[in-house]
Amino acid sequence: MLHIAVCDDDAKAVQAHRQIAEECVRQCGGIGEITEYTDSANLLYDVTEDKFFFDLILLDIEMPGSSGMELAERIKPYLPNVKIIFITSHVEYAIDAFELAVFRYVPKSDSAQRLPAAIRDAVKLILLEDGKNYTIQTNSRLEKIPYQEIYYIERDGKNASMITGGGISKVRKSLGQVYEELGAEEFIYIDRGCIVNMIHIMQVKDGMAILRNGISLPISRSHLQEVKERINTYWGTHI
Repeated sequence: MLHIAVCDDDAKAVQAHRQIAEECVRQCGGIGEITEYTDSANLLYDVTEDKFFFDLILLDIEMPGSSGMELAERIKPYLPNVKIIFITSHVEYAIDAFELAVFRYVPKSDSAQRLPAAIRDAVKLILLEDGKNYTIQTNSRLEKIPYQEIYYIERDGKNASMITGGGISKVRKSLGQVYEELGAEEFIYIDRGCIVNMIHIMQVKDGMAILRNGISLPISRSHLQEVKERINTYWGTHI
């Protein structure tokens, strides 16, 4: 079940975007529960106070009260993995939207063409991320870490350290062992001592993998071409 919020101060736009979202979820083989908002304050309250969970938010930027940009900034700490699609008539917001690591930016002037594609891509990614866990089991603890929460894994002496949205989890295994146990194509070596989850790579620039949490990791020269090819192949297959 995908949980989607549609927020726009224009009730007609909310209805139109809801219908597009419903059709896109159906096309992707998913099931969606869609919540409508015409007041950004209500969406913010539901997320921060009532702890509503959303996988995807379609968000107008120009709204009275809190703008969509401000709203996204306040929601992110509560829903760090939420996908946000900004819909706006102001092109200058695109740069700010990228800095907030939103999933997609859709100009209102071209929303009929670009919004369905953006929603389908987001839904495919959400379905791809869902349901996979890595289990760390010792005599004293059992920990399940969702794949989607793993940003990267690095060698740490005789341990492998998993850096996630919630902190660091260590397992007393080699990096190679962990890689084999993950058995998932979204994980890729960028260096002999570091594996990255491709779903979190926002950009490859100047020999660095830039992740959505702001961390930049060096890609070794021997791995750079393979990393670029693997990323292109991965996203070309799944999105």
